[in-house]
Amino acid sequence: MSREMIFKMERPGLLQVGDKVTVTEGVLPSNYYYTIDPSLAMSGNFPFRERMLERKGVVTKVEENDRGFYVTAVFDSEED
Repeated sequence: MSREMIFKMERPGLLQVGDKVTVTEGVLPSNYYYTIDPSLAMSGNFPFRERMLERKGVVTKVEENDRGFYVTAVFDSEED
């Protein structure tokens, strides 16, 4: 099973399609958030019930819109 997540990237060119990434989990009082290491992009907040256990993924899309740069990455559960 795989999970797709979108991350906000502050500057262009930090990540490219096909890049393998690792995320770090952060904890807020009622949410989790994820950062692509080393602080390249950050996810939105996710409630505890939507916690992601996977830590390694692959960038599938990088796009720019009027609000900034966004990275889409897919994380597969490690069942090997």
